[in-house]
Amino acid sequence: MNKKLVLSGALLLVTTVAQATTKPNVVIFFADDISAREFPVYGSSVWTAPDASNTSDPKYRAKTPVMDKLAQDGCWIKTAWASVVCNPSRAMMMSGRYAYMTKWWNNGDRGRGHDENGKLVNTWPVYMSSPLLIGHVAQKAGYGTYWSGKTQMAGSYKKHGFDEGCFTPGGLSDNDNPYTDFKHRPIKGTKKEVINVDTGKPVETYWQHGWYWYPHVKLMNHPTAPGEIVWWPNTPEAKKNFGPHTYGPDVELDFAFDFMERKHTEGKPFFVYHTSHLGHDAFNWLDPDYKKWPKSKWPNAPIVKWDGKKYARTEPRITGDKGEYDTHGTVTEPGIHNHINYIDYQIWLYQQKLEKMGIADNTVIIVCADNGTSGYGKISPEVQKGCHIPMIIYAPGMKKHGEQDVLMSVADVMPTIADLVGYKIPEDYKIDGKSMVPFLFSDQKEHRDWIYSYRGPEQFIRGKKVLKDGRGKWFDVSTDQDDLISFDEIKNWGAVLEVHRAEQEKLLEILPTYDLYFDEYNEPGVTDSPNRKTKKYYRKTKDS
Repeated sequence: MNKKLVLSGALLLVTTVAQATTKPNVVIFFADDISAREFPVYGSSVWTAPDASNTSDPKYRAKTPVMDKLAQDGCWIKTAWASVVCNPSRAMMMSGRYAYMTKWWNNGDRGRGHDENGKLVNTWPVYMSSPLLIGHVAQKAGYGTYWSGKTQMAGSYKKHGFDEGCFTPGGLSDNDNPYTDFKHRPIKGTKKEVINVDTGKPVETYWQHGWYWYPHVKLMNHPTAPGEIVWWPNTPEAKKNFGPHTYGPDVELDFAFDFMERKHTEGKPFFVYHTSHLGHDAFNWLDPDYKKWPKSKWPNAPIVKWDGKKYARTEPRITGDKGEYDTHGTVTEPGIHNHINYIDYQIWLYQQKLEKMGIADNTVIIVCADNGTSGYGKISPEVQKGCHIPMIIYAPGMKKHGEQDVLMSVADVMPTIADLVGYKIPEDYKIDGKSMVPFLFSDQKEHRDWIYSYRGPEQFIRGKKVLKDGRGKWFDVSTDQDDLISFDEIKNWGAVLEVHRAEQEKLLEILPTYDLYFDEYNEPGVTDSPNRKTKKYYRKTKDS
């Protein structure tokens, strides 16, 4: 890391704010299961239809005027990679490390290790492998820290570096939630069917609980329940207003805003880590039998409309019970494009809130996602379908604006935040991420020479010229493709340029450092579990 550039970038950021001693606030909006191609700013000729097929139909194109402008006032990264599925990506984001250190290889495929009580557990908590997480970094820099939305992290919520939280976990432990029956129960002896508790009828879907309408919400250390993790609604007024019309993403944002206001009043900078469910497919509790709308992976969202200057939102009105609901025309049709439109609306709300608080010119906003779109990229080992995500960065004083044709990893966010909040990561603490601050705040032309990802033992790596996907195929990525994916496969290395062959050799030298799924699966010193099941779609051995 170029320390002079880091210092000059940080200085430039500080001098742009009203008071030179004020640290920048930070908001990370980490969306769920959204490929880069779904954001219009990426210019893809193809995106995702409500039935998860590929489409170029304009009516299914998301409209994101606020994020488009944010991407121009700030910048958007042309090639940002995460993992291909949520668990390893979230571990990567929080820790700034890859799976060879965290042991979070894939969903349902995570190494064993000891928890904070010394007990050997089947999933080694990320805060045990990586005691310096993104929340800890902000805390150590004097920030109030808030975690809002989806969790999916093993162990104690409280040990991840956040002072408070509002969680819409949708976890299977939510059966004890007394406030909503938008949840499933498994049917013994079946593989795909579960009981919809709301209707009492079996349905074919994956086991889940509601995180959109009539959501499952937990609060951590809120002033109404200090030190506790409690179900919400937890006040008479909140209970009175709670119902099928309550939208989980709205609840998350309301509590995040409440936290921001309290920290600002205290004169303390804040860090909000907003891990929204928006973008994730889900069971449609409002229409479980698809009587009202065509079948879609993405449930309806509240209606929002942009008039060129501001958003207007239609207040949802939903009546009924037991699977028979009338939305009175107050929600959208299903489809991921409407989820992305709602993200744009929520980013606008953030901006309005920051303006009202007088701190818009001293707040960093990062918008990204954890992996590719369900039905297209999520879990995919092909090319970069699963790991190519949107990445928009806005920071006051940054010198880069608009499209940036550089390589970036989600692991880079943690050290970037460390530099922005003024925390120096100890030199003997190893991370894989590389701070974006030197690139963003200077004339530096490149950020990384290569980026890396994984799905269990499958290894993805790319540079500026070539890419290796999880199936071991190589592609020429030196030219742009209209759909962001249709790169030419390299089958004859003698037919490509020397720069392509040289880059491949370099990438092959790098991979053994991280390709440790079969050799170091668990916490160091912990032997492999006899219950470990190698996924059927993985290559079975390191040599095959």
